Amino acid sequence: MDAGQESRPAGAGGPRSAVVVNPVKVADLDELRSTVNDALAAAGWPEPLWYETTVEDPGRGQTEQAVKAGVEVVFACGGDGTVMSCVRGLVGTDVALAVLPQGTGNLLAANLGLSTDLAAGIEVAVERGRRLLDVGAVEDHYFTVMAGMGFDAQMLAATSETTKARIGWPAYVVGAARHLRDRPMRVSISLDDQPPLRRRARSVLVANVGRLQGGLTLLTEAEPDDGYLDVAVLTPRTLRHWLALGWAVLRRQDRVPRMEVFRCRRVEITSNRAQPRELDGDLIAPGRTLKAEIRRRALWLCVPQPERARDLTVDVDAAAERGEQLIEEARRE
Repeated sequence: MDAGQESRPAGAGGPRSAVVVNPVKVADLDELRSTVNDALAAAGWPEPLWYETTVEDPGRGQTEQAVKAGVEVVFACGGDGTVMSCVRGLVGTDVALAVLPQGTGNLLAANLGLSTDLAAGIEVAVERGRRLLDVGAVEDHYFTVMAGMGFDAQMLAATSETTKARIGWPAYVVGAARHLRDRPMRVSISLDDQPPLRRRARSVLVANVGRLQGGLTLLTEAEPDDGYLDVAVLTPRTLRHWLALGWAVLRRQDRVPRMEVFRCRRVEITSNRAQPRELDGDLIAPGRTLKAEIRRRALWLCVPQPERARDLTVDVDAAAERGEQLIEEARRE
């Protein structure tokens, strides 16, 4: 069995679980509760505990309550902010995270082949495929996909919730267009114990995995359980540079112009002026510094079968079909 990729069988009768849901992201909470409860019951699982997030606590406290209650799986039902908050409550525990995406971003789902379909999300958990992932740590926060400083966070800040709700992830393209011509930042980048690098960059990304919204792969070598962070330094200065960079990413070329990639376990990025910053698609307070380090084998994640596959999208469509069958069976009972 490969390191970092294991199946953890549940006890007889199915594991105990909890759902941490952001009610703002759900059109009909009663219908969601009924669907999840019935599907899990059809699979032989006991009825899950339910916790709603609040503005004051977007999910971490509820997740910690679920862990104390002895659950083995926590379903995070919401957008990237809900998922990230649940991750903070699960890092370092034996409790697995299952994602039921309801928002427009869902960066973790996009990167690890987790469907945005509710039925698939339930089925992935029920089939008990598990993968033990690394996470990135920034102060007392964690990220599963990537952290960023500069352009990527500017793009998120410029994208309205209304536009995201209307057109989905392409809304970020609209936000990005507003900042293509902004001036670069001067940064010093310290990788592990090496002498600092100095660059004029538009964005510095610190990635645990390498896929962006829309299924685009920016960092082809980034793996969520390899023990390293991949640091991408983007240095486009003109619209032509941006087009060349974007075209190379679209074509999945090994070499992307105006982008340098480094690998490390620890990185500190310091800018000449305060910059917007983000973790897993959620904005955090602007600052001049972003420090990140890898936390090895820190989070259990429910993933499509076979869990050993390098590309976890391999079974996601089939999982969605099996999930629909499970829900239909539950409704007939």
